[in-house]
Amino acid sequence: MANKVKQVWASGKAVVNAWLAIPSGFSAEVIAQCGFDSVTVDMQHGVQDYLSMVQCFQSMHGHPVTPMVRVPWNEPGIIGKVLDGGAYGVICPMVNTPQEARNLVSYAKYPPKGVRSNGPIRSGMYGSAGSYQKTANDEIVLLPMMETKTAIENMEAILDVEGIDGVYVGPSDLGFSYGLVPKLDRDEPEILKIYEKIVKECGKRGLNAGIHCSGAEGAVRAINMGFKLVTLSNEVGLMQTYAKMQVNQTREKSGGKA
Repeated sequence: MANKVKQVWASGKAVVNAWLAIPSGFSAEVIAQCGFDSVTVDMQHGVQDYLSMVQCFQSMHGHPVTPMVRVPWNEPGIIGKVLDGGAYGVICPMVNTPQEARNLVSYAKYPPKGVRSNGPIRSGMYGSAGSYQKTANDEIVLLPMMETKTAIENMEAILDVEGIDGVYVGPSDLGFSYGLVPKLDRDEPEILKIYEKIVKECGKRGLNAGIHCSGAEGAVRAINMGFKLVTLSNEVGLMQTYAKMQVNQTREKSGGKA
């Protein structure tokens, strides 16, 4: 299975990514048909567990999206397990130092590039017997999250780590780390300056910067800044936003009858 995320990047375009917090194969199936390039199961702040992740992947399998995961933490057990379950991309939270980025690479790649244990119980089904191991190191996308003041201070050293494909900005935690209110679409000059530097430093190294956005408006702004992967809220946020809009519209246009 070719990694669509890498294909989109190779074409020079930005990846439009979905985010799944709900442990439902049906929700995943619906989202996978909406035109996204990739769909990420959130095992950190979502209410997903490992089995629901697998169910989401199974539901998405018939659609041209790259299955990815945000793992709960940077440790080898869960990283190897989500990859064995079929993840073709790993977004890892709170990577603050180059050593932590090197650890992520090591956990996610087979020898000699890493220490990942061999046993692709489900991901091996993406190819013929034995072929998965030959391509996994090159096909899997690794994005450490850059979301703290410490990570920003170590930006260049983190980006110099061989084996990562870029970084993923967590705007809420990043702002929080600088003493600001946590939110997704940021407009503070000091944060925008950080974004500019992340994009610039990634570009120098042929890497791709990703970022979480609240919706299309923020995503377009991020793409125009140079970000190469944008996430549109999550399925919970999209559902809430549209549902509230429909309820409000009904009440407003019912002439006080609702």
